[in-house]
Amino acid sequence: MKGRTRVNHPPDALVPADNRPLVAPIHQTVKFAFESLEETMRAYRGEREGYHYTRQANPTSRQLEKLLAELQGRDDCIALGSGAAAVAGCLLSLTRAGEHVLCFVETYGPTRQLIQGLLGRFGVEYTMLSIADDAGIERVLAGRPTRLVWFESPTNPVTRIADIGRITRAAHAHGALTVLDNTCAGFHNHGQYGIDVFVHSLTKYASGHGDVMGGAIIARDELIRGMRRDTVLLGALLDPHAAFLVMRGMKTYYLRYEAQAASAARIAAFLDGHPAVAQVNYPGLAGHARHALAREQMHDFGSVVSFDLEGGLEAARVFSDALEFFAITPSLGSVESLVMPAQLLRPRGLTAEQLAISGIGDGTVRLSIGIEDTDDLIADLEAALTRVSDA
Repeated sequence: MKGRTRVNHPPDALVPADNRPLVAPIHQTVKFAFESLEETMRAYRGEREGYHYTRQANPTSRQLEKLLAELQGRDDCIALGSGAAAVAGCLLSLTRAGEHVLCFVETYGPTRQLIQGLLGRFGVEYTMLSIADDAGIERVLAGRPTRLVWFESPTNPVTRIADIGRITRAAHAHGALTVLDNTCAGFHNHGQYGIDVFVHSLTKYASGHGDVMGGAIIARDELIRGMRRDTVLLGALLDPHAAFLVMRGMKTYYLRYEAQAASAARIAAFLDGHPAVAQVNYPGLAGHARHALAREQMHDFGSVVSFDLEGGLEAARVFSDALEFFAITPSLGSVESLVMPAQLLRPRGLTAEQLAISGIGDGTVRLSIGIEDTDDLIADLEAALTRVSDA
């Protein structure tokens, strides 16, 4: 065999069946091949297992999908290139022209924009309420046929808690599917409820290190089959190297989440007693409007703490600039602590009434708590709040 042929057909380095690698390898390939056309066609017809093209499936991403589905307590999962890709793939696959979606003011901004804009152009209608409007939710579902109820709990950034049991019962009583963006709560929360579809941004707690993007749709088999066909055609499947990085992050998922939630609870309690802070939004606080419901629904309360500063926009700016250990940047759930002041939090595309409902004001600040020493973070926050008071 000549050299230029050999470099394109290198010798195999096979691993014996009883000699598995402790960490699964990255299948960094676009194409897979069988030994014959007959076996290739059998795979095409679904008569045997195997892989053909990474846009359709890849062993590395498939391992991640199986893990996430099991953690969330559902049949299967589709891993995609970002959380937004998971949201878009789910919405596009599950809705048709003339159908109706119930969503909420507190919904993640890009999700709201997809429902209002992209789905609107395709003839899908929507109603938007507050997640706390239990009577309104039941009234809308009883008043018109609804395809999807799309919601979050806790919401981002003001950590409102949805009554998941009540929403799912009402939705199913009227023939609607429920979709829960469970990113802030994590894979170990809410699986006990009758949610039809879970959506996650893997960029957050799953990866945990702020160095890879991904998204996931998790549901029962019959829903996943249809959504997988559509998402394959949309072409947003997760790259195997990104899947490997998310799998690596998942090894420390519970350790990180538990530590971050415990630190967030201490920080929320500290902020709750500070004179420069008008209000703290954290479901773990006894004063939270739905603390009892959060305790009933969740194992823990997450790592997002938001609060309102007395001094409005200028106070939010001074506070954020004064912090040493909190980076001013989007996202949440990573090992580094992050801060988002009101200037970066303000939602777009809402009326004045809806903006008031959102709970995001001029002095609102969102913290995502990392894994730094909690005492160091509290000292940093205290120094920044002192700077606000001095200003």
